[in-house]
Amino acid sequence: MSVSRNVTYNLVGSVLPVLLALVTVPIYLHLVGSDRYGVLAIAWLLLGYFGLFDLGLGRATTYSIAALKDADPQERADVFWTAIFTNIAMGLIGGLVLWAAADFFFDQVFKVDPRLRPEILASVPWLALSVPIATLTGVLSGALTGRERFLEVNTVSVLSTTLFQIFPIAVALAWGPNLSQLLAAAVLARAIAIGVLWWRCHVSITAGQRHRFVMSQARELLGYGSWVTITGLFGPILVILDRFAIGAVLGATAVTIYTLPFQLAQRITIFPQAVVTAVFPKLPTASPEERSELGEKSIRVLLATISLPILGMIYVLHPFLDLWVGTKIGPQAAEVGTLIVFGYWANAFAIVPYSWMQGSGRPDLVTKVLLLQIPPYLVLLYFGMKEFGLIGCAAVFAIRCSVDFLMMWWASRRRVHPVPLIATVAAPLLAGVILSNSMSYWDPLWWLSGLVLAAVVGLLCWRIAPPELIEKGRALLQARFGRKLRGTP
Repeated sequence: MSVSRNVTYNLVGSVLPVLLALVTVPIYLHLVGSDRYGVLAIAWLLLGYFGLFDLGLGRATTYSIAALKDADPQERADVFWTAIFTNIAMGLIGGLVLWAAADFFFDQVFKVDPRLRPEILASVPWLALSVPIATLTGVLSGALTGRERFLEVNTVSVLSTTLFQIFPIAVALAWGPNLSQLLAAAVLARAIAIGVLWWRCHVSITAGQRHRFVMSQARELLGYGSWVTITGLFGPILVILDRFAIGAVLGATAVTIYTLPFQLAQRITIFPQAVVTAVFPKLPTASPEERSELGEKSIRVLLATISLPILGMIYVLHPFLDLWVGTKIGPQAAEVGTLIVFGYWANAFAIVPYSWMQGSGRPDLVTKVLLLQIPPYLVLLYFGMKEFGLIGCAAVFAIRCSVDFLMMWWASRRRVHPVPLIATVAAPLLAGVILSNSMSYWDPLWWLSGLVLAAVVGLLCWRIAPPELIEKGRALLQARFGRKLRGTP
């Protein structure tokens, strides 16, 4: 199946849950109230951290099954069952640890309405049960991804998210907003998704094969997965460090100003993640030349498709935030936000060598690069905040994202050298950051500068885009408007 089709499946699977949440969260909040919703939010946050008991087996399973693409089906089944048995054991341990931790946390630490405390403590067993279900989902999805069953993975993902939102709402409508019942409904939704994933794994991987636990496979999976786990632990720390530091140095209001555009800019990663997820299963069996070709094409596709929307986001951020949150904090958030958006644009390209290294069996290199970044990032972050406030913090974030890409690319030791290509597009985007912040959007020059830069970025994207992408674009436009487009890049 083509990479472009798999990218489309991944995009739809990522975007639909976001759109669904926009509709259901206000309903959810109205039915259960802000206190219960806050408890649920903390509960899912705890569950997310305890997902580390997956030990990276989801990604390791994807890599191992993809590497056995043309091998004996029994070998793939051995990987699958070894991962499943190991994962169930770790998930149960994680669930027991979460049970003890959540009991203490919600009883002794988290400040809640005393009337809710019995509900919370009664719901902890359901939260603990969620851990093995969540970790098992990662392995089952990883196995199907390794077989490039992206349509099935994303269909189940959308189904799971839909049921995860609808079941608790239905329970709240029928029996009231009891936390224990809400969590039970959410667990049931995930369990249904597990059942569907298990069925598809049986069809694609295990049908007619023996159920075997292979110790040598377990060692390989855990060896690979341990590095993925460490990356999963420290990667998010790099992302959230700035907000913790801002809260400690500049105060809570500054955190709000910084977080608003940050949450918007995070959505930029949806498309790059969709691309590399589609490419990843091809990497374990690809030759060095094929990996280089896939990497160069991925970089060109990302440059050509996200750069113009990023410029638009840089300019639209000012009027949008003024309209969304008001003119009191909107202008400050927009100035910070343009730098954050640029940082996430640069970071989009780091995802390519990141996946290269994991897909080549070297997840340790990713972890080492991330660990090397933390000390200098902390120093620069503190200096930037003390000297320049939030703007300094955002600038350091953008620099860190750019350096992350350079370090990841250097560590991957690829033959392709995309830095000059990316720098060519980075120049007009940086100009957009400066110009959009230096003029009011009521000034005609603000609009003129945006149009000129859009023309420059658009031309660069056209020249950078792979021929296949241009042909697909022409075909779509021809089908939409019913006429043949002429011209060559």
